[in-house]
Amino acid sequence: MRALEGRVAIVTGAGGGIGAAAVERFAAAGARVLAVERDPGRLPAPSAAVRPYLADVTAAAACAAAVEAALTGFGGLHVLFNVAGGSGRSLGDGPVHACTEAGWDAVLGGNLRSVFLMCRAALPALAAAGGGAIVNLASVLGLVGGGELFATHAYAASKAGLVGLTRAMATYYAPQRIRVNVLCPGLVETPMAARALADARTRAHVERMQPLLAGPVSAGQVADAALFLASEAAAAITGAVLPVDGGWTAQ
Repeated sequence: MRALEGRVAIVTGAGGGIGAAAVERFAAAGARVLAVERDPGRLPAPSAAVRPYLADVTAAAACAAAVEAALTGFGGLHVLFNVAGGSGRSLGDGPVHACTEAGWDAVLGGNLRSVFLMCRAALPALAAAGGGAIVNLASVLGLVGGGELFATHAYAASKAGLVGLTRAMATYYAPQRIRVNVLCPGLVETPMAARALADARTRAHVERMQPLLAGPVSAGQVADAALFLASEAAAAITGAVLPVDGGWTAQ
């Protein structure tokens, strides 16, 4: 039996590197997937298992509508993978002394508030299904400092916030058999990371910090970890903070 056979999943940020890989893996594992993306140009192709859904998950009404679309289209909800988010460097993120208020608000809204809103919308449906799994996507920068090369402090704060939110939810919703876990990837080879990986000094740093891979993590490797946490293979796991980082946080 496939790991998510008969399950319904929502994946946000479904058009990005990690989100797209998760949609593919979840569908291959037997799930029917509502693939939520705010950019119409990045919506995945529809299939028998995948329904693309256009929404901006920084809006509460859009999150509620996405959950309703999963319920009406697929008959339930069992898994939520919160991938949507991103870097705010172009919006004014940076070290605290240089970070703009607009950059701070945009990054915290896109990376942390959006997850709160999606979880709030999904929890009643997960409880009605008798339980389920929420997987949040944070970062190693929510666990350790990034130094000069990764000096985006609003981003770090948002990802650290996801770790705290995940663990608080895990203990609270465990009696309802809702598991909540968080992934903390290192630098992942995605379009968002292209600028960093194009810089020779940053790439050399990543090769040192991720010695298992001697380079970036792949989007598929993060999606594989999400699939595990979403499946019944992880039935006894909640509140876990799982680095997918090639050894970054072990140093």
